Amino acid sequence: MTTSLPEINKTILLNAPIEKVWNHVATAEGIAEWFMPNNFEPVLGHEFILEAGPFGKSKCKVTELDPPHTLSFNWDKDWTITFKLEGKEGQTEFTLIHAGWKADEKTAFGEEHSIVRDRMNQGWSGIVNKLAAVVHS
Repeated sequence: MTTSLPEINKTILLNAPIEKVWNHVATAEGIAEWFMPNNFEPVLGHEFILEAGPFGKSKCKVTELDPPHTLSFNWDKDWTITFKLEGKEGQTEFTLIHAGWKADEKTAFGEEHSIVRDRMNQGWSGIVNKLAAVVHS
């Protein structure tokens, strides 16, 4: 039986309107500024590549698109990434959800989910802070 591990959730309040934040999380150029180079297009069902550095090219597919509030995509064979945005009086609450963790599975690059999850949990904090720096510049 597969045991699920908790999702990674990162939430930050950004001092920018929702449309500005959406442009940084739902365009290829915007995503490249704070996350990874890519050939993303904001089209439901669009298949794209994230350039994951030493881990190679990761295949992705847009699975949910509700501008300017929600973007979800499958990341490689394992995960679903969701960006949720909520406008709050000229600011935007941004939540990142990284789901799909299973205790008894390995990633496409051969590492245990439990090990990669802990690493990614820490990594996402820095990545979300980089989004904040990009949005606030």
